[in-house]
Amino acid sequence: MPDNVPRAIAAPLLHWYDAHARDLPWRARPGANAPEPYRVWLSEVMLQQTQVASVIPYFEKFTVRWPSFEALATADDAELMAAWAGLGYYARARNMVACAREVAARGALPGEEAALRALPGIGAYTAAAIAAIAFGQRAVVVDANVERVVARLFALADPLPGARPRIRELTDSITPDARAGDFAQAMMDLGATICTARSPRCLACPLREHCAGFATGAPEAFPVKAKKLPKPQRFGTMFWAEHEGRVLLVRRPAKGLLGGMRALPTGPWEASPPGLADAPFAADWRMLDGGVRHGFTHFNLEVALAAATIPSQPEPTQGEWWPIREMASAGLPTLFAKAAERFGRDYA
Repeated sequence: MPDNVPRAIAAPLLHWYDAHARDLPWRARPGANAPEPYRVWLSEVMLQQTQVASVIPYFEKFTVRWPSFEALATADDAELMAAWAGLGYYARARNMVACAREVAARGALPGEEAALRALPGIGAYTAAAIAAIAFGQRAVVVDANVERVVARLFALADPLPGARPRIRELTDSITPDARAGDFAQAMMDLGATICTARSPRCLACPLREHCAGFATGAPEAFPVKAKKLPKPQRFGTMFWAEHEGRVLLVRRPAKGLLGGMRALPTGPWEASPPGLADAPFAADWRMLDGGVRHGFTHFNLEVALAAATIPSQPEPTQGEWWPIREMASAGLPTLFAKAAERFGRDYA
């Protein structure tokens, strides 16, 4: 790529963005004043490892229920976790409310990347995105879409994840001083709508003539990815204890996977099926046919399902007896919601 190409990227990209920017509820229109920092921060937290289409309804629900840092800072933890249910990566929700409380205490969200990174749940990407989009600062914003666009622009042959420092350097080389937030969002939109992972629409791309990946004839070959290792397999058993139209739900430990969420009782998830060894109490447990499979970031899980009708409520009981007809309002994480659906369909 010629030396003058970095200076030639911003103008055509921003011109394209002015005409084709996605209409998203947390955004300001291209060229307008920066959007409200709270909305930018909330959207960026929700968008971490989650698709835009999945985030939009959650964002709209949260901004109605908690429209500011101050409102979110006073949220009941259980209510917030229930509202987050289904969005995944639940540590984000715990960090989010901790961050809101810290921002509310200091009076405003800081605009500098270093200060943003000191807040709970804000890493390098999120800090850069907030600084650029909410505060107009020049920042190097690299998400998965930007990573793909830059790797193709420069036909970067180094495989991921090792290539990421170089991708950041190259992104820095094409990031303009003016309209930093619009440029960051334009790069994201280009990756999401034109420079897609499969079948990129190169003929519609405003950067085609500057793209070394396009010049190779195989832009989809970039970024080069290292071979994925198979995920470990883990097993567990989940328990449906029913008593007079109610089912026992427990609260998972505050720290750890799905921390603080309501859930069906389950023992540890191990390398071999544990059977009934982790039952919450003695009962006439019956194993159901089949089970539930779920993929987490670092492992795959297969859980067996055991059910029992409890003639009298065991004492003492850790947890709460939740009306089965109101399971949808319990705010169960996806794994446990899938299991509850199976139990409701298969258990009589």
